[in-house]
Amino acid sequence: MSKLSVQRLKGGYYLLKYIWLNERKTILKQLPRTFKSAALLLHPFAQMPSGWEENIRENSYQHIYPSDEEILTMGKPVPWQKVMLNGGFNSPKEVALALITSIGAFTEKYRREDLADRLNLHLRPVFFYPTEDRTSVFLMDRLLKLMGSKRAKKLYFSNPISGDNGLLTINDTSSLDLCDLSGHELIVADENSDYAFMSLYDSFTTLLIAKDEHIEDIVQLMNCEGIICDQKTSVNWHMQ
Repeated sequence: MSKLSVQRLKGGYYLLKYIWLNERKTILKQLPRTFKSAALLLHPFAQMPSGWEENIRENSYQHIYPSDEEILTMGKPVPWQKVMLNGGFNSPKEVALALITSIGAFTEKYRREDLADRLNLHLRPVFFYPTEDRTSVFLMDRLLKLMGSKRAKKLYFSNPISGDNGLLTINDTSSLDLCDLSGHELIVADENSDYAFMSLYDSFTTLLIAKDEHIEDIVQLMNCEGIICDQKTSVNWHMQ
């Protein structure tokens, strides 16, 4: 189901198309051949300044969620590890099951209402959910630095739904620029295709892929939380 298709752009660049992952197959077996490793980066929860929500809310029933700009300028990233500790979760899998249950993305067979209730009991009103469908703004700056770490100066992006694609200059691109591009499906790669990252729908994670086989070291240097993909890891890692 996953295919690498490329398109020549001006200047001789090639565009890496979005990879439609089959949930029944392992992630590593679906990557383009030049990529050797992958990791699912966990989107951080967000903590806003005390009183922020009360100052914006017009009534008690209004659902408030900060914008990317508000999260970036005023928010603090909250790691899954802290949420696990606060809520008594045993693993990132349980947090993922709680999140996906909470947004109604599971069929009845797979719902874990017990975990969702526990998450919401310990989460609100202190923390906000991670970004669910597109790459978190908290990760964008780290991903931009990674893209340019091997002297790449350009990155390219592709959105299979809107058809938007093109090139950006890494040094002239901000985290918010990438967030503005990011739809429910987006892949971004450096011009040499040493690295690429891809948003995943209803997942609270971003897929990072690399030519380097030692992606665990890369994730650690980025100071990110992530699930390192092995030969058994599928996009439904939380159910394995």
